[in-house]
Amino acid sequence: MDKVQKMISEKSVVIFSKNSCCMSHTIKTLFVDFGVNPTVYELDEISRGKEIEQALAQLGCSPTVPVVFIGGQLVGGASQVMSLHLNRSLVPMLKRAGALWL
Repeated sequence: MDKVQKMISEKSVVIFSKNSCCMSHTIKTLFVDFGVNPTVYELDEISRGKEIEQALAQLGCSPTVPVVFIGGQLVGGASQVMSLHLNRSLVPMLKRAGALWL
């Protein structure tokens, strides 16, 4: 759990993802299209990916991928991110976290 907290706090936008997940791909593409350079951890490719996934579940992330943290705060999965995007709250959140300048 401490390792996950450290991973989350080091960058302004962190995405926990799996290459095999189409929703993960969609969320990563959304952020890149905004001009954000998220830190992405592919849980199906990194060592200790299963442990990290379990720690995310303990934090209340369900499903465990994709999971987005902005400014060290849990935003949630694809549904939550898309809701924020549709109600125009995502870009201001990214600006406040220093992930987006324009």
